[in-house]
Amino acid sequence: MGDRARLTRDPVFFQTEREGGGASPPAPWRMQFFGRLVNTLSSVTNLFSNPFRVKEVAVADYSSSGRVREERQLILFQNAPSRTWDCILVNPRNPQSGFRLFQLETEADALVNFQQYSSQLPPFYESSNHILHVEVLQQLTDLIRNHPSWSVAHLAVELGIRECFHHSRIISCANSRENEEGCTPLHLACRKGDWEILVELVQYCHAQMDVIDNNGETAFHYAVQSDNSQVLQLLGKNASAGLNQVNNQGLTPLHLACQLGKQEMVRVLLLCNARCNIMGPNGYPIHMAMKFSQKGCAEMIVSMDSSQIHSKDPRYGASPLHWAKNAEMARLLLKRGCDVNSTSSVGYTALHVAVMRNRFDCVMVLLTHGANAEARGEHGNTPLHLAMSKDNMEMIKALIVFGAEVDIPNDFGETPAFIASKHSKLVTRKALLTLLRTVGADYRSSLIQAVSAEQCSAATHSFFSPERSQPPAISFNNLELQDLMHISRARKPAFILSSMRDEKRTRDHLLCLDGGGVKGLVIIQLLIAIEKASGIATKDLFDWVAGTSTGGILALAILHSKSMAYMRGMYFRMKDEVFRGSRPYESGPLEEFLKREFGEHTKMTDVKKPKVMLTGTLSDRQPAELHLFRNYEAPECVREPCVGQNVNLKPPTQPSEQLVWRAARSSGAAPTYFRPNGRFLDGGLLANNPTLDAMTEIHEYNQDLIRKGQGNKVKKLSIVVSLGTGRSPQVPVTCVDVFRPSNPWELAKTVFGAKELGKMVVDCAGAVCVVCAGRSQRLLLTSARIRMGGPWTGPGPGARWLASSTSD
Repeated sequence: MGDRARLTRDPVFFQTEREGGGASPPAPWRMQFFGRLVNTLSSVTNLFSNPFRVKEVAVADYSSSGRVREERQLILFQNAPSRTWDCILVNPRNPQSGFRLFQLETEADALVNFQQYSSQLPPFYESSNHILHVEVLQQLTDLIRNHPSWSVAHLAVELGIRECFHHSRIISCANSRENEEGCTPLHLACRKGDWEILVELVQYCHAQMDVIDNNGETAFHYAVQSDNSQVLQLLGKNASAGLNQVNNQGLTPLHLACQLGKQEMVRVLLLCNARCNIMGPNGYPIHMAMKFSQKGCAEMIVSMDSSQIHSKDPRYGASPLHWAKNAEMARLLLKRGCDVNSTSSVGYTALHVAVMRNRFDCVMVLLTHGANAEARGEHGNTPLHLAMSKDNMEMIKALIVFGAEVDIPNDFGETPAFIASKHSKLVTRKALLTLLRTVGADYRSSLIQAVSAEQCSAATHSFFSPERSQPPAISFNNLELQDLMHISRARKPAFILSSMRDEKRTRDHLLCLDGGGVKGLVIIQLLIAIEKASGIATKDLFDWVAGTSTGGILALAILHSKSMAYMRGMYFRMKDEVFRGSRPYESGPLEEFLKREFGEHTKMTDVKKPKVMLTGTLSDRQPAELHLFRNYEAPECVREPCVGQNVNLKPPTQPSEQLVWRAARSSGAAPTYFRPNGRFLDGGLLANNPTLDAMTEIHEYNQDLIRKGQGNKVKKLSIVVSLGTGRSPQVPVTCVDVFRPSNPWELAKTVFGAKELGKMVVDCAGAVCVVCAGRSQRLLLTSARIRMGGPWTGPGPGARWLASSTSD
């Protein structure tokens, strides 16, 4: 304002304003104005500049400045022109040059920083020429200011110049812990991961390795935070209690490494004999690895100590499987033999926890590895009870498919249907109740509970109305998969009650299983329902089992006494492990899977009963020929060469030499899905529904017995059960024309037509047979209904969901 007032009083300026003219100020005034502008900008720049920026200067520039303080190579100047206090480090190797360490505007601040620099800097510039560079000095002075409690040894570690550790003063501070963290220079070197500095501290400075900081952490705790495993290896060479020391948070170095996901650090700690069985606040190190989903760390621990998969944490009494947050972590433990149904202190299994946390991928992995869907936890709740409060229909369907009972009450008398009736979302509530009604939930008991508690709305009441509580009657004239819903409530028919296999039984039972890839889950669900109704294993219900492709795998599973509940989980696992990527799939995963399930060296004839046959297509001849893989000797009419058969055709391997996994692989070598297994293609190309071929084989087998004079061993075939994998939905096809193209457009059309035609050929090879299976099934079920004296109900809850959610 002073300058403005003075200028406005100037006659020339006043005249210019009054007249509004265009006269310009004189030249001297313009120079003064620009000078003041430059000074103002300079002041602003200095205000926002870093006063501690290290700058190389000439000592002669300060010849006219007064020396305020001087300590060895450090001099504090009072710079009169700029009214600042400058700290200069004179270069010991060249006294004519130096480094300005700071430029401050107050004397008090300058004296404090000068005192700090003069105390900390000498050991560095006296021991190493590397210090005398702007960048290094900048780093060092910043450290001094940012960590005023650090000793020169701490600063030397962070600076990382080895020569400094030979200075006597730095050596004397090698075990100093007079700082806010209580950490020693060794701790800092471990956290930094500087192996060379650590060697200097240990060998030349004799740093102690078992010192604990204010947080109870040892050098091992610091080392796992670095990225250099050599530091841990060096520490581990000397026996130290710090290896298994628990810090103030209850964590050992191994706990901390698992939390941070340092797989290599976990490996080195275990090699150094770090203990896996030290309890922390959340359990053992394996629990920490599971909590933070650190797969590599968990694998290391389990490989070193397999018993850790059974350990329980102190807070919940839960196993590591309870802590699994994704399918990958759960699968890791289950493959190592973790108990899938282990319970916590309140009785919850890992399945309960996964349902409560709404982890659908974990739920599926647990179910496919044998988790009990009916396990009771706290307050008698099953996983299905807990799932009813979640808005996850697929998870609820999966629990029902894997055997969860829909009518079990908890300790409060609440069924899953009653809990569903209290769901806050109307849309979800209706969907849940509709689903439960479909699978045969008992609505009358739920209705009574709901009415007594006065918690159900009128809309909910309609779903539980007594008129709708009974499932609709089944019409055998149009029997479909969705009609088969309640087999678990069916009465056992007479033929099942007396069908346990023994030598006195005079009639044989035949089971035929169609092909269909992963849709074999539908067959499994049907067999589970039959087993549940009969109380008898499938292996003991049937004397003959025939199968094609996926049905052949199931036939072999029945032969080797694998339960259908196990096979249901196995198929879901196979879907993830084998059917990966796009078609055609790699054959390796399928072969490894079959070897793991049936044994790499198991022969077809190792198990004699029931008699099993798998269909395959011999593709090394034209026309192709159907071949049956048997666990018994073929009838003579089959073994003898046909009239006119080409002698160059190689005969099939005999059952006593045929490997089980190869037979399964050959029967399932579907074109466009998997490569042929040698000369064998999928049996579905000739017999996707093996019923007629199996009946023909049994007839020829019995005729062979008669020709050998063993007619007393012949048993009539009284029951044939043929199970398919459902119908594929029809979709429109635009072109199946294959012709010689004459232009690029026709070429594209021909390729597309050939692709669609090929798919149609493969699909039709099985589709017609599926229809046959359906007809045979209707005849069987009609017969079974007559024998039972009551209605034959269906394959159990969830079969429809399986049929709709599985892929080819």
